[in-house]
Amino acid sequence: MNILLRILLSPFSILYGIVTWVRNLLYDWGVLKSTSFDTQVICVGNINTGGTGKSPMIEYLIRFFQGEKMKVATLSRGYGRNTKGFILADNTSSAMTIGDEPQQFFQKFQEIDVAVCENRLDGIQNLMGRSPKPDMILLDDAFQHRRIKAGLTILLSEYGNLYVYDSMLPSGRLREYGCGAKRAELIIITKSPENLTEADKEPIIRKIAPQAHQQVLFSFIGYGNLIGFNDSHDMLDMDTQKVSDILLFTGIANPQPLYSYLSERCAYLHTLSFSDHHHYTAADIHKISEKYRTIASENKIIVTTEKDFVRLSHHHELNLLTSFPMYYIPVKMDFDSKDKHKLDQILINYAGKN
Repeated sequence: MNILLRILLSPFSILYGIVTWVRNLLYDWGVLKSTSFDTQVICVGNINTGGTGKSPMIEYLIRFFQGEKMKVATLSRGYGRNTKGFILADNTSSAMTIGDEPQQFFQKFQEIDVAVCENRLDGIQNLMGRSPKPDMILLDDAFQHRRIKAGLTILLSEYGNLYVYDSMLPSGRLREYGCGAKRAELIIITKSPENLTEADKEPIIRKIAPQAHQQVLFSFIGYGNLIGFNDSHDMLDMDTQKVSDILLFTGIANPQPLYSYLSERCAYLHTLSFSDHHHYTAADIHKISEKYRTIASENKIIVTTEKDFVRLSHHHELNLLTSFPMYYIPVKMDFDSKDKHKLDQILINYAGKN
């Protein structure tokens, strides 16, 4: 966003900031009520808009608590779905009915409860009414949903776009002032360089200035082997099976880390970018197909993200692409051994409270 536009939008940012600040103050004073539950609830969210890695964080937590033999449920708003109210994912669900991220959770972890509801309070009450009820409920993108008092709150902020350097919407990308970060027990800096030293981390920690009850940890993106769209889900290891050209299409908030990763593993990276949570049309699929056909190399593949795969998996014209070598790339959240130990200990301590 250019400087002139930021200046023109700044009065609206001030107004928006005042409204969110007053709302938070009313919750802090107890004028507006937050509800606690007798099951364990973890909130994962951010202050910036855009992709900070909430889905990989939720998946990390799912795997962790499944390892602790706990019954896990996720609750999301279901952004981009064409339905309303509380829905529990089942085999009839799709990205259109529950949203792409919840559908991704359901496809990868069918032994957990995956639910969506615009009203998170109603959503938790519905989940608590199930038999057996979940031991752990993970709230996806709920940092500003203060009607619920989570037992543990995790705030994510992207390494290349820390909330401390941003400004309020609409001139910036903050949903609330940075002072709201004090509600989190854990602040995780996501999409960091993989080999950060403690000396590299220190200036960022100083800038965030965590309070006594807070810890700051650093995570980085880990990419898995490519997985084929075909029925056999063939896998391709980019480090051992070299390709000349990759056509990458994405509908996510920040594809730059993926651009960097793939460009190091092929001779030529061709890209098509769509908006975040984009619902693909027949015209989009034709566009991808035609773009692929224009690439002269015979050693070429199509790659997309796991979220885009979820959105495309039920598309009636997907067959136009599946005749090509087409893959999606799984993403996970990784930590160095020191920060992973800290995180896991925090989660173990929280899980053992009840």
